[in-house]
Amino acid sequence: MKYKIALIRGDGIGPEIVNETVKVIDRVGEKFGHTFEYVDVLLGGCATDAVGVSYPEGTADRCKSCDAVLLGAVGGPKWGSDKPAEQRPETALLAIRKDLGLYANLRPAALRPALMDACPLKRETAERGIDLLMVRELTGGIYFGKRDKYQTEDRGMEATDLMAYSEKEIERIGRRAFEMARLRRKKVSSVDKANVLETSRLWRSMMHRLAKEYADVAYEDVLVDNCAMQLVRDPGQFDVVVTENMFGDILSDEASMITGSIGLLPSASMGDGAPALYEPIHGSAPDIAGQDKANPIATILSAAMMFRYSFQLAEEANAVEAAVDKALAEGWRTADIAKPGEAIIGTRRMGEIIREHI
Repeated sequence: MKYKIALIRGDGIGPEIVNETVKVIDRVGEKFGHTFEYVDVLLGGCATDAVGVSYPEGTADRCKSCDAVLLGAVGGPKWGSDKPAEQRPETALLAIRKDLGLYANLRPAALRPALMDACPLKRETAERGIDLLMVRELTGGIYFGKRDKYQTEDRGMEATDLMAYSEKEIERIGRRAFEMARLRRKKVSSVDKANVLETSRLWRSMMHRLAKEYADVAYEDVLVDNCAMQLVRDPGQFDVVVTENMFGDILSDEASMITGSIGLLPSASMGDGAPALYEPIHGSAPDIAGQDKANPIATILSAAMMFRYSFQLAEEANAVEAAVDKALAEGWRTADIAKPGEAIIGTRRMGEIIREHI
């Protein structure tokens, strides 16, 4: 089989971790008889430097011509909030998600067996296991709502951000969560703030309607503040956690840290038609860029998600994940996951070891 992948190498450590991931993908191709073609796409701070804007014209079309999109990382202080919106990498990320219709962000948070000691929670909590999937609505809510800023007579300047959700938006992310749960342990936890917010009450109402259609999947409502607490107290209780954009942004980062390091966690952003986008959840880490220090595992595991969800290549996905686990079990560590006194290897060596195990 032949597959076409758009590569957004991005900023900071992005090019390094994408390079190692491409080598892993090519190794899978050799092992399983596939051919992978790559299309480089410019997006982020590097695009601002090259052409003056972070989201060049035609970016979405180049991505749509491919079967999947693999992104390294974008952003950095060089292109901070003092820059015009069209020059900021974050603007480009929001734009590509919208233009590709990527409304569902999937973030698995699993504690890998070899890194049990890296979990910041109590040992007995870690030993019960952590394997959950955050399903975050990605193109609606307060991040995309109308915003305003105005002067008041007695309170000074005031700003507003509108959080809005429609039944259609809630239904499609809810269905995605239930369908993913059917592939896992068949439990959905829907997170909202229905005791306060009208959007959450609509969210809960729609999720209850969907739960009746998916009678084979266990369902529960969880208030967002309680969910934040339960992720620390007993994360093993969760299977699929679905929530709106801002809550998901916060909770998925919390879930990532209980697994030991954000350098290990992949993600997928998916829609109904256009190619899905796969990326590590960590940032561009400009302070270590070009120094062969970055952990490539999250990007490599993002490629495994790409094999599984975009290409329906489950055996290939399993092979990549098993190779990562074997490398970690053998004690290989990049700086971000090494304990004091442990030997540290670099980006290229970690990629090489993982390839050897495929």
